Amino acid sequence: MTNPLTHDQVWRIAGITIAAILLYAGFRLLPTGTNLNHMDFRVEGGSSIEFCDPSNPQFIPVVAVRSPVTMTLQPQGTARAGAETRVQIRLTTSGGKPLGPDDLVVAHTRKLHLLIVDPSLDDYQHVHPEPGQKAGDWLVSFRPQAGGLYRFFADFTPAATRRGLYASADLEVEGPAQSPALNRQPGLQQERGDVRFSLKAGTPSIQAGVTADLTFTLESKSGADLKLEPVMDAYAHLVAFDEKRGGFAHLHPIDADVSHRPDPRRPTLGFKVTIPQPGRYVIWAQVGLSGEEVFLPFWFDVVR
Repeated sequence: MTNPLTHDQVWRIAGITIAAILLYAGFRLLPTGTNLNHMDFRVEGGSSIEFCDPSNPQFIPVVAVRSPVTMTLQPQGTARAGAETRVQIRLTTSGGKPLGPDDLVVAHTRKLHLLIVDPSLDDYQHVHPEPGQKAGDWLVSFRPQAGGLYRFFADFTPAATRRGLYASADLEVEGPAQSPALNRQPGLQQERGDVRFSLKAGTPSIQAGVTADLTFTLESKSGADLKLEPVMDAYAHLVAFDEKRGGFAHLHPIDADVSHRPDPRRPTLGFKVTIPQPGRYVIWAQVGLSGEEVFLPFWFDVVR
């Protein structure tokens, strides 16, 4: 039988508890550099975008749902295929408050990631805007390879929530368009010079609504060692798009510690993703290899 607590012990425990509560409340009240709070990122009603849990990567239907952040694009001149295009981006909450650099936290070395794709999904670019002179304004340059309606997906983390959030907007680019994505056939192997890249699922097929294990592997056909280098704090980034560009999934390796260098003889990285709907998708891989960033598309089908 245990002895009852003494009066002094009860008061000591109560004091420790109160101190812990006050300490927690104090940390919550510390300034974060942002004038926004969690309520600025709420959307009333249904069909709204949810904050992302990085440990459980999902395909986010960004276009079909409402985001608490609006993104608008203003090209500085006419956007043309093959020409450097400078774009002013504006980010605001649904209440009209601007999102500047103080309102976002660094995620994978940057405060704002833009994932840009053309209608065919053959031109994918991952770029990082810089803050403009006015709060909420950001500036970025990119070189579209083709004409058509390019879609910009913004990937960022508000300081007020510390959870990933997204927005999208379109930009018309003059010039001939690429062939449609419907003509792309599934294929989970690519070659660039001496290097063979492969992306394999842990099961014979990727099923809708079921978490898929993916393995990304590099091999030198000549048997040489491969020098894989970190890109934005990861040895590879994978981004999955559906062929209608309704949304995306931004994937990072399961082993996120870049101090664990992959085997140079056959670098291998594991990923997980859950895609809710069947259909044809493409995963663009981005890796740093021998001082160069390499982008590779892998087309695949998701079945019921």
